[in-house]
Amino acid sequence: MKKLIGILLFSICLADISAAPKPKKIGSIPFEMVGTYVVIKGKINDSSPLNLILDSGIRNTIITELLPGDKITLNYSDVKDLMGLGGGNHLEAYSSNFNTVTFGKLKLQSKTVLVLKEDVFNLSKHTGTKINGLIGVDFFQDCIIEINYSERRVNFYESKSFVEPKGYSKIPLTIETQKMFINLTVSESDSTKKNVKMLIDTGAELNAWFQTHKKNSVHGPATAVGVRATIGQGLNGEIVGKIGRMPQICFGSHCIKNAIVSFPDSASIADIVEKSDRDGTVGSQLLSRFNLFIDYSQKQFYFKPNGNFNNSFSYNIAGIEITQILPFVPQTEVWKVWENSPAAQAGVLEGDQIIEVNGQKAFQLNINDLKKIFETPSKSPLDLTVLRKDKEVSVRIDMKSKI
Repeated sequence: MKKLIGILLFSICLADISAAPKPKKIGSIPFEMVGTYVVIKGKINDSSPLNLILDSGIRNTIITELLPGDKITLNYSDVKDLMGLGGGNHLEAYSSNFNTVTFGKLKLQSKTVLVLKEDVFNLSKHTGTKINGLIGVDFFQDCIIEINYSERRVNFYESKSFVEPKGYSKIPLTIETQKMFINLTVSESDSTKKNVKMLIDTGAELNAWFQTHKKNSVHGPATAVGVRATIGQGLNGEIVGKIGRMPQICFGSHCIKNAIVSFPDSASIADIVEKSDRDGTVGSQLLSRFNLFIDYSQKQFYFKPNGNFNNSFSYNIAGIEITQILPFVPQTEVWKVWENSPAAQAGVLEGDQIIEVNGQKAFQLNINDLKKIFETPSKSPLDLTVLRKDKEVSVRIDMKSKI
């Protein structure tokens, strides 16, 4: 009799498990990793397929560039001033409302699309890949979004049937002006621990940046252990500051040690940070170390370390920013040289066309290959040959890491 009762109870448990609700997947699309950008294909109304960077740091979809063969139909309602990070440059965009944005079988209705009057990002040239624009926070608002960096897929789930994914930790989301924030814990060089409020920005190609000019803010690196750098391009101009190592950044119980992070100058971020209690931004290079579920409606952020979690950290040791002269032609030129960087000290100039790196022809390397070379520390100098005003110039760049 006891055995029979045990069998019945076991059967009931199995029935309960099988009857447990499963989240309804309503769509799934592959994505391409371009550097650490998540690039997905989508359509706006009846457009041709567009390559869009998933960028949770902006509110709406922004079209930055249309290339030959691209087509899109939009009805503009007005012109908007865009406010973001950077040195204060004025940026305008045409605004179009009530658009349908389609990703595979998923359709997002009544979305606002902005089209820049001037392409300040030049994303196709900087990445060597066709990039038409950015898809913002409105991508996350209609359903649960899974960003699976291991499988390189974005999956969409119905909100009402969603259950917490097994094996994932979670942090509450804070939603402010439609953007998503989480609280992390950092340990500074003097072992001081601080709770920091960070914007989730999948479109920021960095680990994290921290503001340092408010009371009780995170401490930036001392001059002796920091490197002066161009941190990125914001909506309103170039972002400059220092980069250095943060001893520890913790997502709940998952802690990442000695991450290379950025500390922008106050002028680059003042207009944004002064109006909020935000401590900084966590970007794509840190986020890609986890597989993620983002539940915008219930304000939950789920995360699980993936195969990238323990990867080492790097930075642009040479101090050379590069672009492709044409987006699809492997012909690379120097776009910017960091102030006082090894490249600047070696005599590299903006506009130099790279033709050889350590004896290898540059046309055999894509733009991401070159970036990795500029980020790889070495006791031996980097031999670079450039074309400058129709003359070949050879330089040697010190590649010892400073941080």
